[in-house]
Amino acid sequence: MADKNLLEQLREMTVVVADTGDIQAIEKFTPRDATTNPSLITAAAQMPEYQEIVDETLKKAKKDAGSGASDQEIVTLAFDRLAVAFGLKILEIVPKRVSTEVDARLSYDTEATIEKGRSLIAQYEAAGISRERVLIKIASTWEGIRAAEVLEKEGIHCNLTLLFGLHQAIACAEAGATLISPFVGRILDWYKKDTGKDYVGAEDPGVQSVTKIYNYYKKFGYTTEVMGASFRNIGEIIELAGCDLLTISPALLGELQATTDELVRKLDPEKVASMEIEKISMDKATFDQMHAADRMASEKLDEGIKGFTKALETLETLLATRLSRLESGETLTHAAEDIFHVYDMDGDGFITREEWLGTDAVFDALDINKDGKITAEEMGAGLGAVLQVAQAV
Repeated sequence: MADKNLLEQLREMTVVVADTGDIQAIEKFTPRDATTNPSLITAAAQMPEYQEIVDETLKKAKKDAGSGASDQEIVTLAFDRLAVAFGLKILEIVPKRVSTEVDARLSYDTEATIEKGRSLIAQYEAAGISRERVLIKIASTWEGIRAAEVLEKEGIHCNLTLLFGLHQAIACAEAGATLISPFVGRILDWYKKDTGKDYVGAEDPGVQSVTKIYNYYKKFGYTTEVMGASFRNIGEIIELAGCDLLTISPALLGELQATTDELVRKLDPEKVASMEIEKISMDKATFDQMHAADRMASEKLDEGIKGFTKALETLETLLATRLSRLESGETLTHAAEDIFHVYDMDGDGFITREEWLGTDAVFDALDINKDGKITAEEMGAGLGAVLQVAQAV
């Protein structure tokens, strides 16, 4: 048995990124990088530890928006600032980079994505942060990839997310993206539902997808980094040991930290040189053709954009409610109930992973009994569960 735990061994061959907006969890696991998005910020914003950040951001957004601004205009302005505010807090802890997400509703609008990326970077730079420490997170649509190509040429580095197919990965690399985030667990979910099979270890379709992308990049000398994301279990992480980066939830970081088995490197650029891999020239026609032929990638990209959009709209609703209660002197006591009803689409009293659609790390933290669904009671107890999970390990 190894003297070091799995997390320590993993860090020797892979950059570990924390998939959380919970600053205390980041302090505990000391990753090099961290990533946030609306559903992570929604959960973190409910924790008493972060209420001051939320309140001050809302108050300043209202002031800057002017007396004639609508609540929607105020919360839209507040969201961007809140994302940057959490990013700034995270950058006080992690030594390298934070990823900050572009509004998912802009995923098919190249120009709007470019402008949003520039705006986010400007806010970081105004706070004294170099753009080298920020990744702008963009959905891997053809339009999003084109936006990333423009931003990268301006020295604004991009993290291309919601990536499920090799065609998306190739287009991102050819556009010069700094990093991609293929979603391992969501690929597994799709295949389990489609085939009814259980997949273990190297047979996991998500593991196979990331392995194929990693080998393709190393074979043809692309500098774009591969960051596996959205894990269902530590077995998937073990199978991708050696990947450039892996972004991992606090719960799975804790499990890795508590396990002392030997970790074998599975992905290695030195082993790729002798592999026979066909090079694919990517243009829009080829991208569209491959995307249409890949039912899993097509469905999961669409679902992911809808999920991230829903998470953003939920956060905007929460911020509008918070703003109203701030102005009246009330506290935000009904947040858990309000958010639960938004996500419980069929009204059956449970939120399934399909209904949640947002970030896996938050769903896993809220699903306290790990039965694959969130009850109203779990939501009530669990908007601070991300923090509780991190502290418990």
